[in-house]
Amino acid sequence: MRIEQINARALEKVNYDRYLLSQAIAKRVNELINGAKPLIELPKPNMQLTEIATLEIAEGLVKVKEV
Repeated sequence: MRIEQINARALEKVNYDRYLLSQAIAKRVNELINGAKPLIELPKPNMQLTEIATLEIAEGLVKVKEV
């Protein structure tokens, strides 16, 4: 799946609130940096942490709460 499609699906999960999505991605990236395991099987090696976080949100594996 292309990153544009993943971003569109992730935006759907947060009711098209780009600010909320960016906050959720940043929070998940910090969790990954601090040792959390990805919740998805990586479709390609060497994915960036932001791509992993966005894909997890798009798949509904990470719940996003309003800030």
